[in-house]
Amino acid sequence: MTPDVQIEGLLFYKSVALKKRAVMETLHLNEGDFVEALALLRERLAAGATRLIETDTEIQLMTAPELSPLIEAVRRDELRGEIGKAGIEVLAIVLYRGPVSRAEIDRIRGVNSSFSLRALLMRGLIERRQGSGGVHTFSTTPALLAHLGVSVKHELPNFSAIMNALETFEAAPEPTTT
Repeated sequence: MTPDVQIEGLLFYKSVALKKRAVMETLHLNEGDFVEALALLRERLAAGATRLIETDTEIQLMTAPELSPLIEAVRRDELRGEIGKAGIEVLAIVLYRGPVSRAEIDRIRGVNSSFSLRALLMRGLIERRQGSGGVHTFSTTPALLAHLGVSVKHELPNFSAIMNALETFEAAPEPTTT
């Protein structure tokens, strides 16, 4: 695959801004080839739904500005909907266990939590941070704690009992299938 396609794939997969230097190192590109690949990528994306955004040190994929009205309408519709049972489960895990990775949330719930995490992020109830080793972690926002009437998560109802139950669950051996 060509370098421009590799860069696009990497940006799509990570879905966050990436350091140019790190992308060059990952793809083993010199600066000249990297600049050329970015120009090809920018040109290829010009007529599509995404654009290449570039600062002095970082690059990222973003939706095309022309799609803003559509994206905003979809976002408003999503915010009107309820969080649902899955969203409440994820929110509780982040509240009591956070900061926590998506993999940890998925393991506790036993199912993929990507959609619920996205919905909670959009509502500003949780935030995503870059953790060690490039793994994102999720934690509560101050606005959520204020809405719940607590200043720190340790003030949440039954905090100690729930944390003990989570620790017991996490220490239990994985069930075996026969």
